[in-house]
Amino acid sequence: MTNESGVPASLIRLQRVSNAAAEEARAHGSSRENWRPWVEAAAAAENAVAEHAAVAGVSVDELRSAVEQAAREA
Repeated sequence: MTNESGVPASLIRLQRVSNAAAEEARAHGSSRENWRPWVEAAAAAENAVAEHAAVAGVSVDELRSAVEQAAREA
């Protein structure tokens, strides 16, 4: 399933998880332990974007930008 811009919903969900983890980490300090969930979520989102871009034959940078924008808008 994709949104109206064609970005897969699964990528948007991963980006939202990453965004939420970053907000949570910022709220609780700068320790490695506080940032670990964000690091893991960001890596998962980035890997998924890279895999999708390779399969779809699109630019990773353009797809990443579209995913980030879609995650903010929805």
